[in-house]
Amino acid sequence: MVTKAYKTTIVRDGSMSYIPVPFDPRAVFGKARAPVKVTLNGYTYRSTIATMCGLTGIPLRRSNREAAGLEGGETLQVRLDLDTDVRRVTPPADLAKALKAAPPGWDRWRELSYSHQREYAEAIEGARKPETRGRRIAAAVRAIRARPERKR
Repeated sequence: MVTKAYKTTIVRDGSMSYIPVPFDPRAVFGKARAPVKVTLNGYTYRSTIATMCGLTGIPLRRSNREAAGLEGGETLQVRLDLDTDVRRVTPPADLAKALKAAPPGWDRWRELSYSHQREYAEAIEGARKPETRGRRIAAAVRAIRARPERKR
């Protein structure tokens, strides 16, 4: 397994947080946008190294930051492991049923990236009320069906 450990300071600007990557990921992981398992304070999550505006880093979502017991601004040890596991999202059963009932919804779902599938699934699963869940499923189905077919 390819691993890189280093010390860095978590960057937080308002609600946005990220983990700086002070090395060339291509040299360590074989590609610039490498999928990695990130370990902070003993908490591990999956992400992808990204470069934006000349900065290379890893997004740190609020849910992951809080699960690791971080506020932002901490200097700590970070471990990155190349993530070679298949990335799959099992959609909530009611979303899958709605997508299959609305062609080409299910086909477009299967074309979505892992991150987009995860975002839709988490939004639906995070609904506290059945009405909210229903609205989120309807909105997801509309948005996913409207996507153009992905050229392979």
